[in-house]
Amino acid sequence: MSLSMNDRTAAIVDAMAADVDALGIAVRTLDSGARLVDCGAQARGGMQAGLAFAAVCMGGLGRPDPIPVTVGNRTWPGIGIGVDQPAAACLAAQYAGWKLEHEDFFAMASGPGRALARAEDLFDELAWREESEQAVLCLETRAEPPPAVVEKVAERCGVEASAVTFLIAPTASVCGSVQISARVVETALHKLHELGVDPARVRHGWGCCPIAPVARDDPAAIGRTNDAVLYGGTVHLWIEGSDDEVAELARKLPSSASEAFGTPFGELLKAAGGNFYDIDPMLFSPAAATLTSTESGRTHHGGGLAPEVLERSFTS
Repeated sequence: MSLSMNDRTAAIVDAMAADVDALGIAVRTLDSGARLVDCGAQARGGMQAGLAFAAVCMGGLGRPDPIPVTVGNRTWPGIGIGVDQPAAACLAAQYAGWKLEHEDFFAMASGPGRALARAEDLFDELAWREESEQAVLCLETRAEPPPAVVEKVAERCGVEASAVTFLIAPTASVCGSVQISARVVETALHKLHELGVDPARVRHGWGCCPIAPVARDDPAAIGRTNDAVLYGGTVHLWIEGSDDEVAELARKLPSSASEAFGTPFGELLKAAGGNFYDIDPMLFSPAAATLTSTESGRTHHGGGLAPEVLERSFTS
């Protein structure tokens, strides 16, 4: 199969479309000609839809698997992620970095269509070059993208509107919980980037994260799903670098490096007036990190899980 992430994920979506009843999803063509795959907005969705959504988010270059994750004395349903091209899968595809908005529609786009659009400064630093005649994007929303957004996406990606596919799922859905927990490695890559590390130095990535119980509404779900990563997420990265540098990165990478660590995310967001950008950016990373230097083979650890905070978040 082609290494084009959009081609790879289009094949995944085609397989999803052929199995809508089992996955609990709905597929239809919008008036704009784009394909919409509802994984939890109006459709029921579920765990399998969430796993497929996560695979699409990573451009087909990462493998999500359902696993149990133990945090303290509690075992939660969880997800494990394995990826051998983390800079491409996690930053060129999975990271929600492309703002799509028109009138009352707003969504941050993930997925490999971002690598075609290259609408973010981040792509000036990534070596990945994407070519495809189709574009696939994932949106954390309940609303279908309006024609103006489809037109913008198609033009920026250099494809026809009929060659654009959107997967949607709200935060407060099973699919939403699964796909956000599947970002555990991505959050680590993004944090390293914030620390000035070239993402290409990360050779392999693995992570696991509990899946947050679906909250009563989307605002509450934003808190729970972030807490899953911040207080229950674990990553292991294989990274180029000296032992001294890798040990220092292992100390700085986990969410515990932030002074905001220990407070449920929903409470932090409320105190910030709903503005994500007023929350310490150093908080946005997994709770525990293990980094192995590919130069020395030595392994360094940092951070740790916070079962009390996770229990408080998941059961409130």
